[in-house]
Amino acid sequence: MLATADLHIHSPYSIAVSRFMQPEQLIKGCVTKGINVLGTGDALQPDWLAGWTPFFENDTGIVIVPQGEIEDRNRVHHVLLAEDPAQFDQLRDLLTGTCKSFVTAGRPHVYLTGEQIANAAHDVGMLVGPAHAFTPWTAMYAYFDSVPACYGRATIDFLELGLSADSSYGAAIPDLYDVPFLTNSDAHSPYPDKLGREFNRIRIANPSAKAVLAAIREKAIEMNAGFFPEEGKYNRTACTRCYTQYTLGDAIRYEWRCPADGGIIKKGVSDRARELSHGSDPRPRPPYLRVIPLAQIIRTMEGASSPNTKKCKAIYAKFIETFGNEIAVLIDVSVPEIQAVHTGVADAVEALRTETVVLHPGGGGKYGTFSLRPGA
Repeated sequence: MLATADLHIHSPYSIAVSRFMQPEQLIKGCVTKGINVLGTGDALQPDWLAGWTPFFENDTGIVIVPQGEIEDRNRVHHVLLAEDPAQFDQLRDLLTGTCKSFVTAGRPHVYLTGEQIANAAHDVGMLVGPAHAFTPWTAMYAYFDSVPACYGRATIDFLELGLSADSSYGAAIPDLYDVPFLTNSDAHSPYPDKLGREFNRIRIANPSAKAVLAAIREKAIEMNAGFFPEEGKYNRTACTRCYTQYTLGDAIRYEWRCPADGGIIKKGVSDRARELSHGSDPRPRPPYLRVIPLAQIIRTMEGASSPNTKKCKAIYAKFIETFGNEIAVLIDVSVPEIQAVHTGVADAVEALRTETVVLHPGGGGKYGTFSLRPGA
């Protein structure tokens, strides 16, 4: 079966996460979004993991995969995936003495290297890979130039691209040639503009966490879907204070300080990916579908200040009532059918599918935006 999966979210035990990130709300959100495989988020926090116990089997048929994120001593973040919740208890026991915050933090900081974390995860049967690997903060390629530099002799089972990168950014990096890519939301809110804003289509043998992990091991990822990389807030090299964008050459010449206001210039993901490829040829990857959350499309087409206005929410509800879930609208439903509900949204979806949108790239911590081409 073909499953739509979001395998990286968070809980209220992590910083800046909505208190509404609760199992009931998340499962409800998955039904609306069209997600049928969901990571638990923050499974190293024992109370949060225990709170999922009644929901591993649920009436919706959504597969719940025990999932967590951990920060190593170099501030690199790693995603952990398990078949069984007990594996997180086992990992927590293995890491006793390396962390002061398993109870207080959803994403704990441990005084270990990436290699030590990966080895411990593999010892209990988990999968592990770098979280949002290209992000200029708390990510593998923010601090290291290769997988071995971060993980030593340990292997990784996947790499999470993050919101500022698509498959093309990693396809030419030699030490990623045999590593499957995942695209996940890293959601801090259960609402449809966050949950499932990036997702994967994975071929699984049966609806179970064990089958999901087996599919990742077998590289049975048939599609990744997510933002245009240009929408990511660190896509282009830019000042973190005023967001002025610079070429890599200019940033180096200015010694990474913005000449306008003295702010720090942060290297963009697009420039970083080109550096890491060293001119190598890209290898084939599964299709990457560029999508924008339906709520954001509606807000843009209505010229609204927020996707949560009464009118925007009513339009969104009409789409879900008509077509069942959001992902169906974004990738499966025909444009004429969408047009019967909202002409502007139909134009936007068609432009997204044909990649004829105008992109206004983000950088320095400011998200990028999009608009339709004139006459689209």
